[in-house]
Parts: sequence; C-alpha cells; structure tokens
Amino acid sequence: MAMDAISVIRTKRDRGELSDAQIDWVIDAYTHGEVADEQMSALAMAILLNGMNRREIARWTAAMIASGERMDFSSLSRPTADKHSTGGVGDKITLPLAPLVAACGAAVPQLSGRGLGHTGGTLDKLESVPGWRALLSNEEMLHVLDTTGAVICAAGDGLAPADKKLYALRDVTGTVEAIPLIASSIMSKKIAEGTGSLVLDVKVGTGAFMKTVEDARELASTMVGLGTDHGVRTVALLTDMSTPSA
Repeated sequence: MAMDAISVIRTKRDRGELSDAQIDWVIDAYTHGEVADEQMSALAMAILLNGMNRREIARWTAAMIASGERMDFSSLSRPTADKHSTGGVGDKITLPLAPLVAACGAAVPQLSGRGLGHTGGTLDKLESVPGWRALLSNEEMLHVLDTTGAVICAAGDGLAPADKKLYALRDVTGTVEAIPLIASSIMSKKIAEGTGSLVLDVKVGTGAFMKTVEDARELASTMVGLGTDHGVRTVALLTDMSTPSA
C-alpha cells in the first residue's frame, strides 16, 4: 500500500495507532527528505498530544536505529558502560562521572547532545573550552576509548541520522516534552552506539523537562524497556531537579 505523510498525520491526530509499516515509512522518508519539516512537525505535535503505545514506541525507536549505522566496541579490552541524563538547568554530571567510571575499569563512550528548550547541552558547555572538538571519527573515538577509557563527543552523522533531524525539529516546534519522542531519541542513539550497559538519570522537578514524578517514571520505564528489548543492560534512577545544580 502506498504511503503518504498526510494519512500518517491524520492517523495520530485522530488518536489512532500507527502501523509498523507507517512508522518505518515516515522515518525513512523524513530521513531522505521526502517528508517535509512542517509535516513531521505536525506528526510530532500529534504524538505529543495523543501519545504512543509500547509497540509504537518500540517500532519508532527501531526505525530510528535502522536509519544509520551501529557501532561495534567488541575490539576494546574493557566492558562498555554509559549513562544518559535527561538534563535540566545546571546539569553537568557528565564531566566528573565519565572519568570516574573509566578509572574503575570500564570504557565510557559518552555520546552527548546539545541543548533542548531552555537548557544547554554537554556539548554546548564543552565547546566553550578553546580547542575542544565535538566531532570525532569512529576511529578517533575508539582510539581515545582504548587509551584513556572515556570519550565525550557528538554522535557521528551516521549514527541514527533520523534522530539528528527530528531532535532539531522538536526544539523549535514545542514538542520537546513528548515522552515517546524523548524515549526514542535517547535510546535510538544509545542502542546504535553499542554500549553494553546503560544507566539513565531521569530528572524530575521544576528545573527539568519532566515536572512530575508520574511523567518521569513513565519516561524511565519506557526507556528501560527499550534498552532491555535490544539487549542493553539498562537501569534508571529518578533524581530531583527542583533546585538547579550549582
């Protein structure tokens, strides 16, 4: 059956479930420029307002992963472990945590993001350091991981390129807070990244995207399920961000 963006938007606008075929098509078509930004914006808003079920989120995430490459850290002598914080005002835990975990014997492939909404991302903060470079090739990343045990850099263009486009779109269309889109964005990158274990720090409170414990718990549960389904040992913690970190 032929697909088109308007029928996909209407399905979710009218509180319907997107089929696997619809999800696969719209992610692939958007990645290749066949679905316009304004159409994907409308779909993102429909998802924000009407949600997605577990099957839809899982398929959406798988389609995001399939849009690009998957990294392989099997050549490293250390086990890989990573963390992701959902972020908020003043969140800078990556900087002390990555070297601390590396000192304990793990390799930490910390692919960080830029700011969403009113917050600055890890990469935005690190780029204030003269000479620091966010973009590394896969070979450079593996070399740093092998020699130092930790790397903080941007995800390469080949890693979940669908998410890279949608991430920027959400930031300017008021759809940052959509739980299905947050979960699939984070987990598509982390699964494609190839880490063996993942700790999720889900912020909750006035300084975070998730304002209530209920929303934070829903996001955490969704992401743990996605990671587990893809063979990544995943745990989540809910941490308070009612008072921004110093």
